[in-house]
Amino acid sequence: MNLPYDEDTLREMELWPFLALRRQSLMPSAEPVPPADVAVPAQSATPPRAHARPSSPTRAAASAAAIPVSADPARAARIAQLDWNGLKIEAAACQACGLYKQRKQAVLGVGAPAAPWLFIGEGPGSEEDDQGEPFVGPAGKLLDAMLAAAGLQRGREVYIANVVKCRPPGNRNPSAEEALACAPLLDRQIDLIQPKLIVALGKIALTRLTGSEASMASMRGKLHEYRGIPVVATYHPAYLLRNLPDKLKAWEDLMFAKRAFVAAAG
Repeated sequence: MNLPYDEDTLREMELWPFLALRRQSLMPSAEPVPPADVAVPAQSATPPRAHARPSSPTRAAASAAAIPVSADPARAARIAQLDWNGLKIEAAACQACGLYKQRKQAVLGVGAPAAPWLFIGEGPGSEEDDQGEPFVGPAGKLLDAMLAAAGLQRGREVYIANVVKCRPPGNRNPSAEEALACAPLLDRQIDLIQPKLIVALGKIALTRLTGSEASMASMRGKLHEYRGIPVVATYHPAYLLRNLPDKLKAWEDLMFAKRAFVAAAG
């Protein structure tokens, strides 16, 4: 049984032993044995149960929490009419919250303007603030490896954006007020891209899109919805760099997202 993913990329992500375990778990009477050259963390020795999920993901019930509306309806209405060029100008000049005071530049996003996949993180870091592109540091390298292993690529099938477009000081999490101030920009990006599927990277993005404060563990493996588009939740790559065993869970989420994408596109 051959896995249709690039082994070198999976090894770079430290996921190859986990995928080998999963492959063997699908074989009748197979005893899962990891490759001899790679150590597997003890908590990951049991084959994952992702393959037991339904092949056609079903949508979870809508969150009871209300998604906040813009604090400035006139500004939101104006932004809702902008094209891509106008949106870039708007982001570059934005002073809707205090984050603009420390930024070097606004980081709107990167990727194909009509990408079927939209990945949303939380906010730019120092390297993103320098380069003007999201996910260019170590977390970005991991995200690109995960995309490649799933047969995706930023700039081709994928657009990458953040909840806020300016770097929070000290790379802290953006506040609810800052997310609210940036909401019209992200919403306009979503409307212009019209993705088939959104992947929320981390709790900040997930809360912004669903209005729910529920744990990531309880929100994974379910289809949520924002602006009529299915949303899948997974861990932020920066979190995965600090919690390596959870990379397998993120991989399972990507496979769940691919099934959801097929269902949404079909």
